[in-house]
Amino acid sequence: MIYFKKLRWRNFLSTGNQFIEVDLAKSPSTLIIGTNGAGKSTLLDALCFSLFNRAFRDIKKEQLVNTINQNDCEIECEFETANKKYKVVRGIKPNKFEIYCNDVLLNQDASNVDYQNMLEQNILKCNYRAFCQVVILGSTSYEPFMHLRARYRREVVEEILDIRVFSHMDLLLRQKQGELNKSVVDVKHRYDLMTEKYELQKKHFEEVQSRDYRDIDDRRDQLKENEKSNYEYNQKLQLLNEKIISTKAEIWGSEKVFKKESELNKLESKIEHKLDREKKDVEFFENNDNCPTCTQPIDERFKQTQIYEGKKQISKLEEGLQQLTAEMGRTQEQIKQYKAVEKRLNDLDISVAKINTSISEINRHSNRLDTEIAKFENADTNTNVIQKELEQIKEDLKLVNVEKQKAVEEKKYIDIAREILNDTGVKANIIKKYLPIMNNLINKYLQSMDFFVNFHLDQEFNETIKSRFRDTFNYNSFSEGEKLRIDLALLFTWRTIAKMKNSTNTNLLILDEIFDSSLDGQGMDDFFKIIKQFEKENIFIISHKGDILFDKFTNIVKFEKYKNFTRLERA
Repeated sequence: MIYFKKLRWRNFLSTGNQFIEVDLAKSPSTLIIGTNGAGKSTLLDALCFSLFNRAFRDIKKEQLVNTINQNDCEIECEFETANKKYKVVRGIKPNKFEIYCNDVLLNQDASNVDYQNMLEQNILKCNYRAFCQVVILGSTSYEPFMHLRARYRREVVEEILDIRVFSHMDLLLRQKQGELNKSVVDVKHRYDLMTEKYELQKKHFEEVQSRDYRDIDDRRDQLKENEKSNYEYNQKLQLLNEKIISTKAEIWGSEKVFKKESELNKLESKIEHKLDREKKDVEFFENNDNCPTCTQPIDERFKQTQIYEGKKQISKLEEGLQQLTAEMGRTQEQIKQYKAVEKRLNDLDISVAKINTSISEINRHSNRLDTEIAKFENADTNTNVIQKELEQIKEDLKLVNVEKQKAVEEKKYIDIAREILNDTGVKANIIKKYLPIMNNLINKYLQSMDFFVNFHLDQEFNETIKSRFRDTFNYNSFSEGEKLRIDLALLFTWRTIAKMKNSTNTNLLILDEIFDSSLDGQGMDDFFKIIKQFEKENIFIISHKGDILFDKFTNIVKFEKYKNFTRLERA
């Protein structure tokens, strides 16, 4: 379990040069209040940036530094896990990244990337996406579980179930499998060549024993055949090298295409996110005549302008998404072609290697024939020496055969291991085991919030939602308030499962403005009933509705702006 204790920051966003410190373990329930722009959500950004080097909201790193002081941005996060005390320190201008364990600075010889991987994999034992699904429910930058793509949903669940190690093992085995496949091909080829060599040497020994000097002409004929074969092999080799050059030209610039694919995927995600936000904004103005915050009527002209501009922007985004999809299709087709070319190139390289090996073997054979001819001509053939050579080749062949069998056996075990470790293997069995528990917990929490539906996740983490009347829905069929109840149910479920598995388990839960948007009064009461079950944890709720929530919290924290800087006041 990760037990968060303190978070402090300075010169971060609107915070000045004096540290703001929040005791994360002080109270079971803390209400964070303040006006818009006062810096309430800075807590989320500071926490995520300290642990994962990225803000919770979509803010570039260089924009996190206070624009007035412009330097000495620093964030510190203290927590305990595995009976050890940790402190993570990050800074911008100057850049700083330090991890302390029991007040001792951990070795910083590794790169920042490796240092970050150590923090996530060895200390936190979770990544950003899994952390947010268990710790944070926000109104803006938070991406609910139901909004994630299938592979990201699976990744989150694997992190919570603590089975991502199988994916890492599968990746290592995949690399090993590639190396071993090449090794098997090489050793089989060597075995075939050595078998041929043995048969040739055995035949040579029998010929020497016959002492038929008339065989000199035969060996000279063999030399001519070898020369002919050598010439043919060299011709083939020349053609293959020309093909390799032309084939390499076909994949010139493939790195740009692969990079383009990655950029297109990122752009697609951004467009989809922006499109979702625009649709929500249009839906808001279409469905609301009054401001939900101040209850004042919304100017009709302003409302229609926002709807018109929103729909226009949605149209542009959808058109852009279509174009992007088409471009992604073209790019993927290019990648497919590049991979096909790369396979051809690999096959050509193997053919070249085989030909070079054959040429070397022919040359060695020719040299041996020259030697044999000289021995015949000099009438100085030593049968014992040749017999020893034959015995040595036989022993070498045995060793190569053992190596071949070992490589084939190892490949067999790795193939089996990969079958076990892939998504349909052991991970699927573990997920299948926990799915009923997950679904039961989700429905339990939904019922606790008076939302009586049958929510079901399958093994691909696609949802099926049925009403009391057996009507079938999906997540997007519901109102924003109902969606929020589902998001809360999933959040509480992941936290419960994390406790069971002791994976992404923490004392900290932060909810950002959930009472300010889609959760009605009844939903609010139901929510507080649920969080009483987490009384041993530390729950922070960020809200504008401080006046109606004071009596429900044991601790109140107020953020306010003073002379353009955020400061913290205890209410």
